[in-house]
Formats: sequence, structure tokens, C-alpha cells
Amino acid sequence: MPPLLEVRGLHTEFRTGAGLVRAVDGISYTVEHGETVAIVGESGSGKSVGALSILRLIAEPPGRITAGEILFDGRDLRRLTESEMRRVRGRDIGMVFQEPMTSLNPVLTIGRQITEVLEQHQGADGPTAERRALELLEMVGIADVGRRLKQYPHQLSGGMRQRVMIAIALACNPKLIIADEPTTALDVTIQAQILELMKSLTLRLNVALIVITHNLGVVARYASRVNVMYAGRIVEAGSAEAVYHNPRHPYTVALLRSVPRLDLPRRARLDPVDGQPPDLTRLDGGCAFRPRCRFAIDKCSEARPPLQRLDEASHFAACFRSSELLAAQDVAA
Repeated sequence: MPPLLEVRGLHTEFRTGAGLVRAVDGISYTVEHGETVAIVGESGSGKSVGALSILRLIAEPPGRITAGEILFDGRDLRRLTESEMRRVRGRDIGMVFQEPMTSLNPVLTIGRQITEVLEQHQGADGPTAERRALELLEMVGIADVGRRLKQYPHQLSGGMRQRVMIAIALACNPKLIIADEPTTALDVTIQAQILELMKSLTLRLNVALIVITHNLGVVARYASRVNVMYAGRIVEAGSAEAVYHNPRHPYTVALLRSVPRLDLPRRARLDPVDGQPPDLTRLDGGCAFRPRCRFAIDKCSEARPPLQRLDEASHFAACFRSSELLAAQDVAA
């Protein structure tokens, strides 16, 4: 069976006053039916732009998808008309955005925002859509659903608003959900609840899930495969176990070392990633991570290392010294 989603050589760029920004610079990956894939990286690495490109939600101008294919369920989404693409969004692919308070309409009730999706994509009448909205709120763990249906976003907590966003994403039984930093604005306890909810629902409903995050704890617990992004490119990809326990790119190693460890003494200092993310308008022909890399050599300034298959069949890394990073296995938590 072919993958549900296959992204091939995707390029998305923005023309700004400071210059051309290649926010997504030739990424390729797949998502199988019912699979959870994580896309990990710092802010500005291109994670969200890549996700918005799948749904063709890049504002033109200044943004533009310049190359690549986005094959979803056998169709290239780049070749669809805008009206055809609107039928895909919400019905076949659901999106959970980063900040629900800015994604939900403040002047519409929760109920109306769910029923609108059902009426638009499934042609449901008012009573049918309302019954389905009640079912969805119960499914995502919201109590007293009849009262919540009549409330507005500002009357709900952050965790409940995110549950509403998940309910909207699931409303039309999509094949894929893209969750863009779904727990960023929530406290740690609520983060865990939301992630457990999304994982259990996708397993029960056989929905594929792309989780965009900078939290490597999400990678270890919830994803089957991981793509690590830096400066618009995928620099490491593989199973969560391989990437987490045997990182083969210096950026992945640095991200793992910067995570607080509960098994170390409290006096142990964090080991942050050196330097700052690069200015995407001023990248040269070398490795973008080179200025921050503890393993950089002269060759790194001469060319960008390609994403190459490692010993493991499904593990890839874009580093000239990936074979020398086997000693980094002790960073795994």
C-alpha cells in the first residue's frame, strides 16, 4: 500500500525586504496510514511552514511554494484547484493550530464552530450537526457538553480550548491530522493530557498524525518516526528509537543534551545548544549548522552534506561525520 502522504522535494520561500528566505528547502518524507510522525526543531527551522505548505495555506505574496510534490492519498495537492483544496482541508486533513485562542472565532459559540464544519463538508442539517458536535466534545473529554456547546472561547480554559480544536479537526473523520505545537501554551499536566488524548484518538480512529514540536519528550513517547529539521532542511530522520537512542547528527545530539535529566544530580547544569539559529537570508554553500557545531571540520564550509542512509535501513543523517557520532548514544534518556 502506498503511503497516505508523501512529500517530495518541497521548497517554500518568502520574498522579504531583507532578502529571499528559503523556509523549506527541499524536504522529503512519508506518513503511513494510521502512523504518528514527529517533526522536531527550534523555532524558525521550517516546521510550521512545511505543514502549512501541505495544506496550501502559504500567503502569496510574500510566500510561494516553488517546487516539489505533495502526494496525499494518490493525488498531488499542488495540482488541485483552490475549490478542490478547500474540500480537502477540514474533511480529509484536519489541523490543530498552535494557539487555540487565536484560531477559534471569539464571536461564535463553540457549538457553532463545530457544526459549521459539519454543514460545510458533510452537508449535515442543524440537528444532525448539533448531535455530532455533542459526541465530539464527549470524545475529547469535555464534561457538561450541553453547556459548553453554548459557550464562547474566552469562557473555556486553555486545555479545554485545545480539546475543542481537536474536536473540530476530527469532526469529518479525516485521514490525517496535523498538530502544530499543540501543547505550547499549556502547563505540563495539561500538556500530557492533550498528548495522551491525541494519541488514543488517532489509534482508536486509525487517523495518521503529524506532530510538530520542539519537545523531544513528545518524540520518545508518542511518535513512531521522527524528522529533525534545521534551517529549512531535514538533517536527521528515522524511527523514534533510532533517533532518540542513537542520534547521528550533531544538532540532534545537542537537542537531546539540552533536555533536563531526572536521573542526574540536581546540581548538574544544562548543556544548551550553542549559538543562535541562522539568518536564512545569509546562508552560504556550507552546512547551516556549522557555526554552532562542536564537530565541524573544513569540509563543512565547502558543501552541504546530503541526507544519507546510515547502517540502519530507515535511519538517515545529513552530516559528514555521522559515523563518528556513535559515542553520543549515552545522551539517550
